[in-house]
Amino acid sequence: MKNVEGQRIPDVTFRTRDDAKWKNVSTTEVFSGKRVIVFALPGAFTPTCSSAHLPRYKELMPQFQAKGVDSIVCLSVNDAFVMDEWSSRQGADGITFLPDGNGEFTEKLGMLVDKSNLGFGKRSWRYSMLVNDGVIEKMFIEPDKEGDPFEVSDADTMLKFLDPTAKPPRDVLLFTKPGCSFCVKAKQLLGAKGWAYEEVPSSPRSLRAVSGKASTPQVFVDGKHIGGADELERYLATAS
Repeated sequence: MKNVEGQRIPDVTFRTRDDAKWKNVSTTEVFSGKRVIVFALPGAFTPTCSSAHLPRYKELMPQFQAKGVDSIVCLSVNDAFVMDEWSSRQGADGITFLPDGNGEFTEKLGMLVDKSNLGFGKRSWRYSMLVNDGVIEKMFIEPDKEGDPFEVSDADTMLKFLDPTAKPPRDVLLFTKPGCSFCVKAKQLLGAKGWAYEEVPSSPRSLRAVSGKASTPQVFVDGKHIGGADELERYLATAS
């Protein structure tokens, strides 16, 4: 795999699906006059792609937009039906999925690799790039190792390139239960702070297992146990 920063992207046409109809999309339509992040991966529905690569780009989309990125593209050597279904399952609104079904774009870019040992045939190597008006400004190519390395094409690395001082959003997890007024308070506090969170319905056993407590909510921020709503309020009062 060769770094081709400074070169124009290959001129190809992608066969996509739109409202159950075939639609041709050219690289000119995707990249012309825009600043675009592309992250490419070996296959839709595969573990790393579904659990880490795609979700993190989705999470950091507001940060990328604030840095002048017009669109984020997920590219894979899969057909349009597979990419559409994967997009739907992932709830990845705002990300453009490009099916490079024949591997034409990937091959011209020098990123087509043989994964026949896995029964995949020819697939894309994992990489990311920043494209400015059709010219490749920056590439992050995974090292040439056995397996499926995932070290440099992640969303956080791209964000750090765009802004070395950028701070990614907090990872906030709430264990809650129905009818809990303190849970409502915790969510209102987080909303006022502008922090996104993930809510997990809890049982007494799960609460004891993760926090040693039996009351709700139990709040975790960046892996740290904060406590209930009152503790969260005090924490947010000093958090930047």
